Amino acid sequence: MKDGAIDYRQLPQPARRRLAVVSLLRSLLVSFVIVAGYFLLPLRLDGRMPVAGLASGLVVVGLVLGWQIRQISRSPHPRVRAIGALATSVPLFLAVFALTYFLMARIQPASFSEHLSRLDAAYYTVTIFATVGFGDIVPVSGPARVATTVQMLGDLALVGLVARVLVGVVNQNLDRRK
Repeated sequence: MKDGAIDYRQLPQPARRRLAVVSLLRSLLVSFVIVAGYFLLPLRLDGRMPVAGLASGLVVVGLVLGWQIRQISRSPHPRVRAIGALATSVPLFLAVFALTYFLMARIQPASFSEHLSRLDAAYYTVTIFATVGFGDIVPVSGPARVATTVQMLGDLALVGLVARVLVGVVNQNLDRRK
């Protein structure tokens, strides 16, 4: 244990619970900011397809996940940190795709079967993420189909691989502490 560091295992149960709740509330606040930012921040359209924005957004999601995995491995509450990681990473991932679809529909209206507002783009993104696919909004253009396919593959990676990595890091942290 480093000098001045708190051994959370030595804290009384109510104090540990309070710290866990604060951590989860912080994650929910970050999630709220991500969603609010998606709906409220003004956007500039420069006439290009938002492929670079999608790539940049996915890099940011990857960096955030990497940072969160590192934090989980060091956390006195790895389970809480893992839940917080999902509570921030999933909305960020979904916001990146919703923004991509919204911009695609604004720049090239024929990209989807209907006009997409921000709410429609978020709805479409969550529909794809949940693998429901109602069919009311469908990608029509090649770039929209590519972006949708990338999201489907990313969804599988996020749900399968990332969840497995998070569980593994939590277990590794707990095993190391025993």
